[in-house]
Amino acid sequence: MSEIHEILEETAFLQCKVNGVSFEEEIHPSMSLLDLLREELKLTGTHMGCMTGHCGACTVSVDGRIIKSCITPAASVQRKKVITIEGLAGADDSLHPVQEAFCEASGFQCGYCAPGMVFSTVELLNEHPDPSDAQIRKALTGNLCRCTGYQSIVRSVRQAANQKTASGDHSE
Repeated sequence: MSEIHEILEETAFLQCKVNGVSFEEEIHPSMSLLDLLREELKLTGTHMGCMTGHCGACTVSVDGRIIKSCITPAASVQRKKVITIEGLAGADDSLHPVQEAFCEASGFQCGYCAPGMVFSTVELLNEHPDPSDAQIRKALTGNLCRCTGYQSIVRSVRQAANQKTASGDHSE
């Protein structure tokens, strides 16, 4: 029994950057990245949904690739760069162009799916600046929306792609 107690008392020292800010702290080795972001750092834009990685509400970017934070151990982001939905905004708090497109095209109703939809769109447009509707729909799989029927979301992705193509911007 004391062996189990010792394991439960262990901690891990985590060093990473979250939205450009250095983070260093002792954490429990079993803490999820979602819990770290929401409970420790109070970044509540990353939503808790299914807790199985299926809904996309907890999506964040780690070193430029999207992941589901609810199933990612916080300790696995050691020395990595984490960007949350809050971190996509510019230094002047201006929205990311994908966030703007979703607002303009009414891509969200309740906004619960926003992290997954926005990060999936950013990743898609970095890989395919002018995606087909089939590519858009494929990129959005793994993100559940409870209220839009997805038509406004696809329209928002298309608008973001058109804005990005028109501006000549092909980077995140």
